[in-house]
Order: sequence, then C-alpha cells, then structure tokens
Amino acid sequence: MKAFRGTPNIYRDVPPEGKRAELEIRDLSLRFGGIQALSDISLSVKTGELLAVIGPNGAGKTSLLNCLTGFYRPQQGKIYFNGEDITHLPTHSLIEKGVGRTFQNIELFPGMTVLANMLLARHSHGGYGLISAFLFSRSAKRAEVRHRRVVEELIDFLEMQSIRKQPVGSLPYGLRKRVELGRALALEPDLLVLDEPFAGMNLEEKEDMVRFLSELNEQWRQTMILVEHDMSIVMSISHRITVLNFGEKIAEGSPEEVQSNTDVITAYLGEKVAV
Repeated sequence: MKAFRGTPNIYRDVPPEGKRAELEIRDLSLRFGGIQALSDISLSVKTGELLAVIGPNGAGKTSLLNCLTGFYRPQQGKIYFNGEDITHLPTHSLIEKGVGRTFQNIELFPGMTVLANMLLARHSHGGYGLISAFLFSRSAKRAEVRHRRVVEELIDFLEMQSIRKQPVGSLPYGLRKRVELGRALALEPDLLVLDEPFAGMNLEEKEDMVRFLSELNEQWRQTMILVEHDMSIVMSISHRITVLNFGEKIAEGSPEEVQSNTDVITAYLGEKVAV
C-alpha cells in the first residue's frame, strides 16, 4: 500500500488488517424518565467501513454515540466490539479497547497549546509507572519520545505545523475542530466516532476535513462512525447510512438507497398536508 507524504507512522507501521473494529449494536433502548431517546436500535459496522448516522434534530444520534462511548447507560440492549460485550464499560476502558471520539461541542483545553492538548490524549499509552516517571527512567524516556513522535506526525498530517504552539482558545472554530480530530487520532483508535466534525466550518475547512477523513478511511482503513448534518458530505464519503427519527431506525443502506427512501424524505420534509 502506498505511503502518502505526511501520513502518520501509526498507520504505516500497523497493517490495515491489524486495526480490527467489528461493532454490533443489538436492540438498544435508552429512556430519560418518560422520554424514549432510543428504541430497539440495531446496527453493525465492519472493519474499514465508514458508517454515517443521520436524522433530524432530536432523532437520537448523539444519544446513540453517548451509549457507544460510555457516557450513557442504556436500559436495554447490548453493544459488542470485536466480540466483547462493552455495553456498560466506563469511558476510559472503552478508550483502552480502541474506541476514540470527537464531540459535537468542542471539548479541548482552551488555555493550552495545540501540542499540549494532543499530548494529553497519549495518557492511555503511558507505558510506565509513577516511579519510572519520577525518576524519568530509560523506559519513560522511550515512551515519551514515541508519544511526541506520534503527535508531531499527526500535526503534520493535519497540516497544523503553523499553529502547533498556539493556545487552542485563540484559534478559529474550524481549526479547533481539526485539533479535536487530532486529539482523537492520538489515542490510536481502532474505531473513530465523529460527532458532527464539520459543524461550524466554512467550505474550505470542510474540504480539508473531507480530504483527511477520506485518506484515513480509504488508504488506511480507519473504521469510522460519522454523525453529520451536511448531506452532501455524508452522501459523498459514506459506505452505508443509518437513519434515525424520534429514536427509531427508519432506514439503512447505501447513500443511493437512503436518498430515495420515502420514509427518509418524509422524516426530513414532513408529510404533505391536504388543503
């Protein structure tokens, strides 16, 4: 497989077949008091696939991602990742299992630099204990060198060299979204969960983000779940699309199949009212 200039070694060094990410969600239901946020949702994602989850506002998309990434605990159903039941695992354990995420509302430290924000994501790959850190032993030095190398390569890949030492809070919104992606990638996830990564971006910023995600998915088989409202992007980069409406799955299939589905059209445009 061709190695693109700037592609991080975390993708060059690991063969695509080594990033296994088989996800299965079975009959997932989530309630908040009398509100049914999700009702019997089932879906699957195969290694190397880019699955988009779409639906009108309030359809349950972010609730589904929150169940998958350990922020919500569903009342019913199961979530399996690479054959293991992860339904009720805490978020830090899911990161160790290979699940990384970006957020709809940016969750960065605005007073810290781009580099520092991304290095924070490396805590799950520490590789040494408290005593080794205190003494800065040989193993700690080797681990720190690798952490810095991974982050610097991601900064190069995402074309953020010029802002690497700038505080995140001083950056335009679109660049902060790119930093958020870089921090998620610094976790070296097998499954990357993206919650509206294009929100708030201008056209040029969206084109750059499409380019980054497409290369990661098409050339390096990074498995992704994408929640996004920009239908032109969803239709152009997704392999399959799952459609939610009022917490229920109403359609699933290829972009072409979903685009022509009458239930999907109704969910977005509403029923015609007879006059």
